[in-house]
Amino acid sequence: MTRIYGMVDSGNCYKPRLLLAKLGQTFEHVEVSSHNGATRSADYLAKNPNGMVPLLELEDGRLLAESNAILLYFAEGTRFLPSDRYLRGQAYQWLFFEQYSHEPYIAVRKALLTFPERAKDATPERLALTLERGNKALGVMEKHLAKNAFFAGDAMSVADIALYAYTADAGKGGFDLGAYPAVSAWLERVRADPGHVSIDWLP
Repeated sequence: MTRIYGMVDSGNCYKPRLLLAKLGQTFEHVEVSSHNGATRSADYLAKNPNGMVPLLELEDGRLLAESNAILLYFAEGTRFLPSDRYLRGQAYQWLFFEQYSHEPYIAVRKALLTFPERAKDATPERLALTLERGNKALGVMEKHLAKNAFFAGDAMSVADIALYAYTADAGKGGFDLGAYPAVSAWLERVRADPGHVSIDWLP
């Protein structure tokens, strides 16, 4: 059976679980956590030398890392990857935005405030920077969603799944989602899509 190595409390690991739940595809979740050092074990590093999760292991033993790459792999040929070339390009655009302009601030600020092992890194300067940049990312999303229901066309795509994971939990990082009504409405649309599961769901 297909395996996904990951952490149940990680937004990046939630992304492929959420997509597979919506697609109705079976898989095995293998908990490998950075909290206890498991991602740095010799056995895991032999699979992913970068020591990060999630990691996809196919039935034939082939491996694929990086959450958004895993999303694209599973989305191929489904409703979550637009067939139109331009809309596909838009989906990729927002996947890159999520990893470069969104996750490094919204996800990191949540981690700094909620994971005990990260508390030492939660300096006033780091918290201020992540708050500023995270709000900037939410502002970019708000502007787009004020005119569009989703991020790549009129239907949900991998871009929405990628951005949903950490935006849904942004409040735990001290972000006021009430200041972003279009983002809040979009979160509800994603939750209403068939097959939705919460971050703590496991197969």
